Amino acid sequence: MIEAQRARRNTLGDILRRSRMRYPDKIALQFEEEVLTYSELDQLVNQAAHTFLANGLQKGERVAVLSRNSMDFVILNFALAKAGLIMVPINFMLNTSDVAFILGHAEVSACFVAPEFLAVAQEAIGQADLSPKLLSLVSRPAKPEGEWVPFRTLIQDASTDEPEQELSDDDVAHILYTSGTESRPKGVMLTHGSILSEYVSTIIDGNMSHDDVAIHALPLFHSAQLHCFLGPYIYLGGTGIILEQATPGLMLEMVETHKATQLFCPPTVWIALLRSPDFASRNLSSLQKCYYGAAIMPVEVLKELGTRLPNAQFYNFYGQTEVAPLATVLSPKDQIRKAGSAGKPALNVETKIVDDEGVEVPRGCIGEIVHRTSHAMIGYFRDEEKTRAAFQGGWFHSGDLGIMDEEGYITVVDRKKDMIKSGGENVASREVEELIYQHPKVSEVAVIGVPHPYWIEAVTAVVVPKAGETLTSEELLAFCKERLASFKAPKYVFITDTLPRNPSGKILKRELRLRYDTLPTS
Repeated sequence: MIEAQRARRNTLGDILRRSRMRYPDKIALQFEEEVLTYSELDQLVNQAAHTFLANGLQKGERVAVLSRNSMDFVILNFALAKAGLIMVPINFMLNTSDVAFILGHAEVSACFVAPEFLAVAQEAIGQADLSPKLLSLVSRPAKPEGEWVPFRTLIQDASTDEPEQELSDDDVAHILYTSGTESRPKGVMLTHGSILSEYVSTIIDGNMSHDDVAIHALPLFHSAQLHCFLGPYIYLGGTGIILEQATPGLMLEMVETHKATQLFCPPTVWIALLRSPDFASRNLSSLQKCYYGAAIMPVEVLKELGTRLPNAQFYNFYGQTEVAPLATVLSPKDQIRKAGSAGKPALNVETKIVDDEGVEVPRGCIGEIVHRTSHAMIGYFRDEEKTRAAFQGGWFHSGDLGIMDEEGYITVVDRKKDMIKSGGENVASREVEELIYQHPKVSEVAVIGVPHPYWIEAVTAVVVPKAGETLTSEELLAFCKERLASFKAPKYVFITDTLPRNPSGKILKRELRLRYDTLPTS
């Protein structure tokens, strides 16, 4: 039985090995000056996997990665998979207490950290009261830092042979922490099978090819860049150009230099590219497939992109981390005709709109968007209650409210639990509210997302001061910026006398969104 399972296995490590066998000398990835063929990449991955096992890491243990994009990040992704370890990529924009919570909740056994985040990592490990078996510096460390050994030094003498590890498609490969709508992150458990099923949907519905040259500029800790683009192109045997971060000038330069055919950005970054002085001077004619997600693209921006990138076709990918993260796709032919829509269910996804009892609502009516898909997580790590709630009735409940039209196209109209998507990142309004309530002058607060030409949704706080207190917007903005990750901190604060409520006393956030729907653009 074990032999049959091994013969049928299809994991993240297996897809890299197969691409190496098909295209051994083809360029797999480039990061700055380092260029790796598929053979060279797979050898480094094998060396890393052997090193992890030699250092006492056991199958199923969790390993944290805190880094910007780099070649080492990709090597870790596949090496941990081959070793049967679970990668826990961490948002490098989080503050120390958030990082400490994730490290502690996941009980990580090893940490791989870029030098610029070493101080945060060390403090977070202390707060979490952990003693990891392995500490390593990734992404061009200049020298060792105490127990922290440079990653490439650590693996350099290990075997390049394929490691033997008993693995199943149902084994967890990644735990990605998402804020959701709670004040503490939830750990989304994605199996090898979930991820690879999503890769197939992404490849087919995104019209991807092994001939593509893809730019990987958005953060790899996020499931969008990692699972909709990096992974699928490794699966196909495409070529990827990794950028440390999404800097508009560098992104445009790399498209021109490498004749890139593919680029993914959330709408905020597409807008930044359009407004860059380099956009007009660079030859971007190679771009054929352009993707966006995390928010709806403004129609006028879509039209401008279509004019200025006439060779490119645009796709809207909608979903969330819990579905690895693709659920629906709006194809190029529908971009203007169905502007604002999230499209139709992807290849391996079934989607419907339901009421609070789980009954499907008629077309054109608002309800919760739910999915059945092999992409889906197996649950939230160490949280059975939230897992049961998420899969109520045998469907994954997205928490998003939407409408399905007569043609089967889905439009997201609201966040059921007031999640804000700002600049491509999820921000839980409740978490920001709880922080603002810590200010001694605050009586009441409601945090909402309102339309913004750059952020798409700007985190906005509407605050009622305590009686007799004088509170300014500037004072509260400074308070938040000191205590929250930059993407969570409000962009605007409005001081008011009262908050609108319904008869039962619930704050009417929809009314606040209407009241503050026009904001300064600076």
